[in-house]
Amino acid sequence: MKAQKPQSQSTTSSKPTPDQLFERARRWKEELLVLREILKQTDMTEDVKWYQPVYTVNGKNVCILSTFKDSCVLGFFKGALLQDPENNLRQPGPNTQSSRFLRFTSVNEIRQQETAIRRYVDEAIAHERSGTKVVFQRIDERPLPEELVQAFQRIPELEQSFRALTPGRQREYLLHFSSAKQSATRHSRIEACMQRILDGKGFREK
Repeated sequence: MKAQKPQSQSTTSSKPTPDQLFERARRWKEELLVLREILKQTDMTEDVKWYQPVYTVNGKNVCILSTFKDSCVLGFFKGALLQDPENNLRQPGPNTQSSRFLRFTSVNEIRQQETAIRRYVDEAIAHERSGTKVVFQRIDERPLPEELVQAFQRIPELEQSFRALTPGRQREYLLHFSSAKQSATRHSRIEACMQRILDGKGFREK
């Protein structure tokens, strides 16, 4: 019998190194490199996760660099813990409780804010080293959309049914209602879900 040839190794691409990731950047490359320079002056470990540069302490995520069409951002996984007297940190969405980010559109903007950036980064590292946790609000602690409060007032059974749902189901409904920017849209979403809530079903249940 002829000896079989060893099978060739898979050609699937492996995770890029941080250097490769920055080299391949198509948008905001100069800005990313300046931010990288600042972050690498700390004792954080540079890694690649989700095909983005991530900086960790003892294996725990602290910062992440991301790019969008109109800007690049420095994100903090526990940004809600950071002191922000000048309100520079932004919230990814109205229901985001932990992460915050800084947005940049030029190298000059980064240089002008470098002292503040280093302060945020140092504080984020200190929180991770000390094991500080973000305290998440429970469902019953979150403010309800005004349109839902009005619906509860009109239909008391609706509130009873909503409160009887599991916290996870309540959360799904609240995210669905609150994500609408217009009051009319929130009203229509609540109306569309009323019977499902009265039936004790979750948002994704038929």
